Formats: sequence, C-alpha cells, structure tokens
Amino acid sequence: MEIEQLQQFLKVAELGNFTRAAECLAISQPALSRSIARLEEALGQPLFERQSRKVTLTDAGQLLLPRAHRIVSLVEDTKAEISDDGESGRIRLGAIPTIAPFFLPEMLSPFAESFPKAHLTVQEDTTDNLLRRCQQGEIDLAILALPISAKHLEVESLFDEELLLVLPVDHPLCAKKQIKLADVEPYPFILLDEAHCLSDNIVTFCRHRSFNPVSVERTSQLATVQELVSLRHGVSMIPEMAKQLDTSKRRVYRSLFGTKPTRTIAMIWNPYRFQCKLLDRFKEHVRQFAHEFPVKSV
Repeated sequence: MEIEQLQQFLKVAELGNFTRAAECLAISQPALSRSIARLEEALGQPLFERQSRKVTLTDAGQLLLPRAHRIVSLVEDTKAEISDDGESGRIRLGAIPTIAPFFLPEMLSPFAESFPKAHLTVQEDTTDNLLRRCQQGEIDLAILALPISAKHLEVESLFDEELLLVLPVDHPLCAKKQIKLADVEPYPFILLDEAHCLSDNIVTFCRHRSFNPVSVERTSQLATVQELVSLRHGVSMIPEMAKQLDTSKRRVYRSLFGTKPTRTIAMIWNPYRFQCKLLDRFKEHVRQFAHEFPVKSV
C-alpha cells in the first residue's frame, strides 16, 4: 500500500468517477484503474462498486476512507513540518463565490510579493464543500460568510459587511429618499441558488421582519443576479464588496433605512492539522487586509 494509491483512492471516492479523478490527478484513466486495482489486490477486497457512469464505495471502501484521510494527512503534515522555513511551501485557500472575486485579488497580490517562494492555490466552492474539504485537510484555510455549522474547525470573524438593495436604474423606489424593507415587499426577488449562503442571509433577514421574499428566479452567479436586475426581472440584495466593482450605470444600489441586512466574513481552518509558519503569516496577512478593507461595518 502506497501513499500515492491512497491519494488516488480518496480522489475517486470524492468524485465518484474514474475519468474525472484521473483528470484531477493529471494521469490517464487506465493508469488510475491499474493503481486502484493493485490497492484492492493488496487489501484483498474490492473498494468500489463499478457502475456504468459512477462508482460507489463498498463496505471495505467505507472502512478505508476515514483511515486513508488520516494517513495521507499525517504524511503531508510531517513533510510540511520538516521543511517548514516560514518562507516557502504551499497554501491551499478556499473561498465562496460571493467573496472570491471581490476580496481575494487585492489581498493575494501583496502576499505573493512578500513571499515569492510560497505557492498559493485558490479553490472556489460552496460553504458546505469548503467545510468538508477543510475538515478533511484538502484545503488549509477558507474565507466564507457566517453562520456555519461545523465541528472541529477554528472560526475567526474578520468584518461585517452590509447587503445593499440593487434596483434597475428606472425603478420606482429609486425616487425615494429612504427605502424601508416594507417598500420592497411588493417586488419579486432574484436570488442565488440555495447552495449559496448569501440567499440564506437575505431570506433570514426578511423573515425575522415578517417578510417572506418571493423569489421569481434563482441563478448560480452573482453577476447574473445583477444583470437580471438590470433587465427588470426583479430586485435583490448584493454584498457591498460586489457593488464596489460594479461600474454599470444600469443598476442603482441603496442602503435600506433602519436595521440593515449584513453578513459576517470569517476565515476557518482545521486546528488539528499542522499549522506551518507560512500559514500563520498568511492568516495574519488576511487579518490585516480585512481590517483595512473598505466596506461599511454596520
């Protein structure tokens, strides 16, 4: 049994497909199939039920899965600790789609200049997937929005951000000096898919004020939400960091009068994994950048 085989086993188990796993591992599918077959031969048990379009774990595979995660994590942590010089190494960063394009570019650039030997990769995913991958050691740090429900992870709040009402430029509400939540109630909402926590933030805020927004359309991209608003399909609420990069004159952003909808941006990591000096320096960089990040703290 080799570490590389366990890494390959974990990737197939994660994706449920040999072809996609081979692509992620940058090897051919026949080579991956042979490697898994050798692992199954060494263990004396099949690890996967092979079907036409997907594979599922057998009982033996289910038994191996958590242990393979621990073994691979232990080896990776040991290698990282031995070579830890605080200047070089790999950091695997995750972020949700409603944060990544607006917060990360300006934050990563100065870090890359200060630590040219560091190799930093960014993976954009939903909150649930990032939590799982952080728990399993597939990423070192994630930046997302609270609340979250996860065990065995360290959570540190960075800043609060207002959610702004976004309207088409000629919307009747644009003429009002103050827009209250009750003013928005008659209009349909455009929201992100349920997999995105931003929709939960919006719906929860409204429901706590006895207002259940009627969603006429859902999409997977924040940019699509903005465009659909411009096309007068409805209204929405957008994080302030997204508004700052929006140069379109077809949309208007307004702050709601009274209690304002917000979200809390946080970073998470697995404290049970080895924390290299470079990762500690990166976390401090994130804290400093977040402190200076130009959004309204409500």
